[in-house]
Amino acid sequence: MAYAIIKKGKMIQKKLSGIVTIIIWLLPVVYLISIYNTIPQTVPMHFGIDGKADRFGSKQELVWTVIALSAVAAGIYLLIRFLPRIDPKKTARYSAGTFKKLSFALIVFFSALQLFVIKASVSGNVAVSKLLLPIIGLFFIYLGNLMYSVKPNYFFGIRTPWTLENESTWRATHQLAGKLWLAGGLLITIVTLLLPFKIGFIVFMCIVFVIALIPVIFSYRYYKKQKKI
Repeated sequence: MAYAIIKKGKMIQKKLSGIVTIIIWLLPVVYLISIYNTIPQTVPMHFGIDGKADRFGSKQELVWTVIALSAVAAGIYLLIRFLPRIDPKKTARYSAGTFKKLSFALIVFFSALQLFVIKASVSGNVAVSKLLLPIIGLFFIYLGNLMYSVKPNYFFGIRTPWTLENESTWRATHQLAGKLWLAGGLLITIVTLLLPFKIGFIVFMCIVFVIALIPVIFSYRYYKKQKKI
């Protein structure tokens, strides 16, 4: 009886999770439809490093951009969501829970990105463009949290020859990467909100370079150290 109740509860939770995911995925499209008649025929389509619009296009181009991003988001979501089933080496199944969290986070990220694109294009407001980098910073924070729980696999994580060769190296590298990405994501979010867009973008690129490079170097050094033991 208790098992049946637990099983039913998990099924309900799974359905609710799916419904929430679909709603979040559709938000940008629904928002675009609701304001479509108020969108001018020509809208900004790209912003330069100074945060100002440097390319314009038609509102039809904006629609196709949102549709394309929605399609990409759905494709990536389905791929990551079902990786444990299609992974020929069967390593992804050990991180099935992590892949579920990652796929959901990607849907949220892409929806936020599309809402940013729509809002920035419609308003042409430089201040709106400043929201993009903080959104990426928050995404790094979330990924940093996932680093602690991801098991060795060929799809997500710090996949260097040394982490894939040795489970201890994988674990130590991802513990470090988790801390770095959490701190880096927090720093990106705060700094890019406070600084002018151009300076914030430069700082953003420097932080991303550092938090990406250090785990790679660490994995090599840690692996060599383990081989000597």
